[in-house]
Amino acid sequence: MLKWIDIPPVWLLAALVLAWAQARFVPMGLGFGVGVADLLGGMLVVGGVLLIALAVMEFRRQKTTIIPHLEAERLITSGIFKRTRNPIYAGDVLILAGLILRWDAVLSLLLVPLFVWTLERRFIVPEENRLRRKFRAEFARYCNETRRWA
Repeated sequence: MLKWIDIPPVWLLAALVLAWAQARFVPMGLGFGVGVADLLGGMLVVGGVLLIALAVMEFRRQKTTIIPHLEAERLITSGIFKRTRNPIYAGDVLILAGLILRWDAVLSLLLVPLFVWTLERRFIVPEENRLRRKFRAEFARYCNETRRWA
């Protein structure tokens, strides 16, 4: 049961709830400027959703699992995965940063590096270890050609 709760969208939701609560209940009077924050925040959210959508399409095309704790059937190196090894996680980070900007939750910007650290520790490193064991040389080549966070 914990495997189904311990997934990146749950961690993203938790960070978003914290950021929203900080903006709502502890605004601190700090701000980015409404127009700039809304525009930049909106662009980050749209970019994040786009990255995730492109990655999901590639997962479906390759017919392999998108669930982080499950064994992959194939190593995906096409589409958006040519540019970054973790487009869904990058998209999650963009969404978090974008909504923090839109909500003017300045103090919650500290959640962004904490969220990245959590993603790397709980999901990326274990996933890469599984892929390294299963796809060996192919995964090593892919890591040499494609950055983790691009």
